Amino acid sequence: MTEISARGRKAAGTSALAGRALELIASGRATSRAQLAELLGAAASSVSVAVGQLVEHGLVAEEGTQSSTGGRPRKVLRLGGQDEFAVAADLGGRHARVGVVLPGGELRDVSTVPLVIAEGPEAALSLLAATLEELVERHGRARLRGVGLSLPGPVDTATGSVVQPSRMPGWNRFPVESWLRERFAVPAVADNDANCMAVGEHTARRGRHQQVIMVKMGTAIGAAALVDGRLYRGGTGAAGEITHIRIARGAHMPCSCGNTDCLETVASGAALVRVLRDGGVDVSTAEDVVRLATDAHPEANRAVRRAGDYLGQVLAANVNFFNPDAVYLGGILSTVEPFVAAVRSQLYESCHPLVTEHLAIERAVLGADAGLLGAGQFALQRALAQALRQVGGTGLDPDRFQTPSP
Repeated sequence: MTEISARGRKAAGTSALAGRALELIASGRATSRAQLAELLGAAASSVSVAVGQLVEHGLVAEEGTQSSTGGRPRKVLRLGGQDEFAVAADLGGRHARVGVVLPGGELRDVSTVPLVIAEGPEAALSLLAATLEELVERHGRARLRGVGLSLPGPVDTATGSVVQPSRMPGWNRFPVESWLRERFAVPAVADNDANCMAVGEHTARRGRHQQVIMVKMGTAIGAAALVDGRLYRGGTGAAGEITHIRIARGAHMPCSCGNTDCLETVASGAALVRVLRDGGVDVSTAEDVVRLATDAHPEANRAVRRAGDYLGQVLAANVNFFNPDAVYLGGILSTVEPFVAAVRSQLYESCHPLVTEHLAIERAVLGADAGLLGAGQFALQRALAQALRQVGGTGLDPDRFQTPSP
C-alpha cells in the first residue's frame, strides 16, 4: 500500500465542507479561513474544523501571513503538506533537467544530466528513472507524491503518451505516464514542454498576470496560453500550436508536417543552424548559434534578429486576438537580446495600441527551470485531484486549479 493511498483512505472521513473548502483553496478563490467562511457562508468555527481536517490529512498547509484590513494577521492557506514533494524532469534532445518540486513552488536539488532522447523511450526513461530514484531516496520515499515529465513533443493528456513527435524517434504512442506510474507507484504526469513552462512561470510569478501567452524558442518551437490563470488546452489539447503557422516568404522550405514555410522552418534553433551552415558558419546546435550571437557574430546576429521578426509576425495575430496581459519568452533563443528586441518591435508595430498599452513582453524569470517546475506542479496537482475526489470533491480536473492567483 502506498503512502498516497493510505492518506486517501484516512481522508475519506473528511467532511463535505472540507472538500468544498479545498476546491476554493485549489482554485485560488480563497487563501485564508476568513475568505473561506465568506464564500462558503459558514460559521468561522465550522471552517476552522474543516481546515484543520485538511491540514491533518496533508492536503493543505498554513504558513506565513498576508495583509488584512485590520485585526489579527491571517495565515496563508496553500495546497499540499509541509514536507511532501514531487520529482520532475524536463527533457531536451541531449540532456534532462531534473529536480525536486515542493507544493509552494520551491525547487531543490536541480541538476542537468546527459540523456539522448533519440535512443527511444525505454532507454531514455530507464536512465532518467535511476536519477529520479536517487532524488526520491535522498528526500524520503514516504513523502513522494508524484512524478512529472516535460517532453519536447505533443502529448495526448488523455493517455499520457507522445503523439507524432518530429524529433523523438520511437516515442510515438509510448505510454509514458503508465510507465512512470508503475516504476514509482505514485501519480505521474507527462505534458508538452511549453505547457509545463507556462505553468512553472505562472507559479514563479505568483499569478501576477492572468492572461498569458508563453513561447518556448529552442531547437524547436512551442507555445501555450493561460486564461484566467489556468492552462487553456483547447478542444483536442492542441492549443498553442503556432509551430506550423506559415510565413509568407516564398522560399518553399519543407516542414516535417508536410507543408512548406512553417514558422519552425525559419525561426527555430534548428532552422538557424541550417541557415548559418548553408552560409558557411561552423555551427551544430542552437547553443552554438546563441554563443556566436552573444559574441556579436554578424551572420548569427542577423539570423537571430530575422527569427525574432518571424516569431513576432505570428505572435502579433495571436496577441491582437487574445489580448493577453503578458507574453513570456523562454528557451535558449530568449537569452539573446537581439532576438527578444525583434519580437518586441514586431509586436508593437503590428498590434493595436489598446492591445499593447499594458502588455508585458518578458523573458521567463525561471529560465531553464520553468518547465521543470511546471512538470512538478502538474504531478502534485494530479495527486491532489486524486485525494480530493476521496474527500468529497467530484469530477475535478487538475487543470481547473493549477496555480492559485494572489
